[in-house]
Amino acid sequence: MKILIIMGSSSDTAVAEKAKAILDEFKISCDIKVASAHRTPDVLKTLVEKSDADVFIGIAGLSAALPGTIAAHTIKPVIGVPVSGKVNLDAILSIVQMPPGIPVGAVGLDRGENAALLAVEILAVHDKKLTKKLEEYRKKMREKTLSK
Repeated sequence: MKILIIMGSSSDTAVAEKAKAILDEFKISCDIKVASAHRTPDVLKTLVEKSDADVFIGIAGLSAALPGTIAAHTIKPVIGVPVSGKVNLDAILSIVQMPPGIPVGAVGLDRGENAALLAVEILAVHDKKLTKKLEEYRKKMREKTLSK
């Protein structure tokens, strides 16, 4: 099982690190790459098409075309993470308002951890051990919430 996290620019690293921390906790392999939908479309296309990832996470701000462009080059699941900035609504809408036939899952602004958890849930559909780990994760989260 492998996840490929693609950032639109290196300024998105903090959001990618949130995702990586969750994937590390679940012992799921991931790579983090930088490729822009607008500035390096050829690099992005090659990266996606040659990847052996099971799920992609695209992290982008401003026009946030990256997750949709990833989805255009694969039939594997793509999860988009809008990055907060000067124009938050634009980034959100660019990810959630995909045309019919090219879906992208979306999580909230800067929610790299939720993107990783959604990727884990997708992988857990066919992996009972991963399902068990998710149940344990939720139990710990519940206990932590109730202990405060």
